[in-house]
Amino acid sequence: MYVCMYICIHTYVFRHKLYWCINQHKCPWLRAVLEKEIICNRRHQNNPPLCISSMLQAARGTVKPSQNFNATQDAEVLYKAMKGIGTDEDAILQLLVARSNAQRQQIKVAYKTQFGKDLVDTLKGELGGKFETLIVGLMAAPLAYDVSALRNAIKGAGTDEKVLVEILASRTPQQVKEIVAAYRKEYDDDLEEDISGDTSGHFKRLLVILLQVKLLSSALSLFLVCPRSQVLFKAGEQKFGTDEQTFVTILGNRSAEHLRKVFDAYMKLAGFEMEESIKRETSGGLRDLLLAVVKCARSVPTYFAETLYYAMKGAGTDDDTLIRVMVTRSEVDLFDVRTEFRKLFACSLFSMIKGDTGGDYRKALLLLCGGDDA
Repeated sequence: MYVCMYICIHTYVFRHKLYWCINQHKCPWLRAVLEKEIICNRRHQNNPPLCISSMLQAARGTVKPSQNFNATQDAEVLYKAMKGIGTDEDAILQLLVARSNAQRQQIKVAYKTQFGKDLVDTLKGELGGKFETLIVGLMAAPLAYDVSALRNAIKGAGTDEKVLVEILASRTPQQVKEIVAAYRKEYDDDLEEDISGDTSGHFKRLLVILLQVKLLSSALSLFLVCPRSQVLFKAGEQKFGTDEQTFVTILGNRSAEHLRKVFDAYMKLAGFEMEESIKRETSGGLRDLLLAVVKCARSVPTYFAETLYYAMKGAGTDDDTLIRVMVTRSEVDLFDVRTEFRKLFACSLFSMIKGDTGGDYRKALLLLCGGDDA
């Protein structure tokens, strides 16, 4: 049996068709074999090793690459949809939502080559409102989208703390490094300096710490679990007032595994969850950021499920948040977000979007959602 499985794996590796295989086989030894096979074969082909974690994550998105993709044909379809009087919004959304982000970038190039026009500028001229914002967001590369969102959050009148919290708490250390570098390249500014100049207090300090993406070694991480849980307890529940700096310093650590162990130790020590302490001991932007850090350390999909729910709950809809999350998670983990959403709330993500939005905007969001979990 093992020999047969090894042969199958070997075949999959050479054909670069591992998504199903990895998702279906959770056992550690098989994962280890896959890691070894991928690295060996990629080296043999003078290519960099593939990341199993990245492949697993990508497989959890609702948007997949189109199998019969032709950028030139897609560009022609979009051109015809916007040519002359009137716009075929349905043709636009049906095509773009059914393409991966990498394919959309190829369509942009093909459109420019064939028709001499910038596709995004043309879409902006033909569409409007929330639907336009969603479609234009889908056309941006993921890194560029995050960089632009952060820039808009800290420039101009006021600061959109919600955007800062969401992006910096939920992105991986590598993604944050790439965001910092891309921000400097795009705007010739330092992201840390811009955030520091637009925020204050412990909220600013934690944002800056998150930008540093400092990780503990596994040995040091294990050694510090109990001491850090005790320090947090003394800084919050056992102290008259709250030592916010202690919360900021410890929770700013980028290792989700380490933080989860700290949370478990804290629960045993205090008798309640870390989130309860944060809600009691802090307030405002700092509380929101600390809670986001804790929730993302526990489960990023759960964090985004809650984010989506509260963006649509009650009177009015926070469309900016709804669009941002649907765009950024559609190729990452939106399947998992949907699953967690259904576990947490009395309705599915699909049904809530359907009841809270309308028109072409709703059609596009529901296609991104990828199905109903009712």
